[in-house]
Amino acid sequence: MIHFFQAIYDWMIGFFGVGNFIKIINSGDYSSFLTYDGFTSIIGPLFPIVLVIEILVALVLRKFNAIDYKISFFSYVLNAFIGRFISIAAIIFCIGLFEKYAIFKTTFTWYWFIYGYIVWEFAHFIYHYLGHKVRLFWCLHSTHHAPQTMNLSVSYAHFFLEGTYADIIRTTVCILLGVNPPMLFVIMFIDGFYGGFIHIGEHLMKDGKLGFLYKYILTPSHHRVHHAKNPLYMDTNFCNLLNIWDRIFGTYQPEEKGLAIEYGITREMKPNSFLDSYFGEFACLLKDVYKAPGLKNKFLYIFMPPGWSHTGDHKTASVTRTEFMESQRQFNQNEFETLEKEAVV
Repeated sequence: MIHFFQAIYDWMIGFFGVGNFIKIINSGDYSSFLTYDGFTSIIGPLFPIVLVIEILVALVLRKFNAIDYKISFFSYVLNAFIGRFISIAAIIFCIGLFEKYAIFKTTFTWYWFIYGYIVWEFAHFIYHYLGHKVRLFWCLHSTHHAPQTMNLSVSYAHFFLEGTYADIIRTTVCILLGVNPPMLFVIMFIDGFYGGFIHIGEHLMKDGKLGFLYKYILTPSHHRVHHAKNPLYMDTNFCNLLNIWDRIFGTYQPEEKGLAIEYGITREMKPNSFLDSYFGEFACLLKDVYKAPGLKNKFLYIFMPPGWSHTGDHKTASVTRTEFMESQRQFNQNEFETLEKEAVV
């Protein structure tokens, strides 16, 4: 029984990330809080604590539904034992392999930190964009988009290999562009914290626009748009904090007033099913590859965007969004012509 409670205690310490914080308190050396490890020991627990607060608020408001957390919970459990260690190994491997090929070296200073964060966002944009535009990578990323509600736990909903795929791309790009490795770890920590925060649900933050910051950074409102399956919102807002690359590449999309966000993925799936959210896209891909005529088409199904078809009847996000925009334009044109006729009469 003692071992059982000890296991529960260790799990809670690990989940809330307060292990280092407790060690520093027990040591009595509070100056350690001024170091990187000390800083992360303070900031790290904030996210899981806010997640618990979000759940408690939902309970008080009688809006809590355990099924909304099912996919995220099982993903977290699986990734905690597998994905985390593979990702760390991938990061270390990429740093060791590519650091000697960096175009130049940077130092850990405030101006290089700004440069490093802009480069990090560029690397994140590449990984995230490919995660939506390459079918194989979408199979890894789709688990994160499967939940049909938005709350902080969604940040835990990932296929166990997605972190590895993401970290290989982001680390490689950053290291080749000269980002200092120690500084990269600081950026990763900040990005991870903010990346979790922007999944905050409407129970704790109804608007999600963060006031004047909405114009300058990507907010929870922007990320809710990214998680939407509405045609207008599909495949937009790929950055995490700085929206510079979304604006440059034309994927920036603000939340439209009056257009309610519909969360989830467009494929018909079993509602809130962990197995379908985790393996469903792989099953669909294998089915398409098996049925595709010829080796070329089989290859294209793997690397073309989700919704691509060898028949030419594409249902990709780009096609769906373009068709929606055209239908809206036509609707507005018809409305305008109707008003003109009424005005003449």
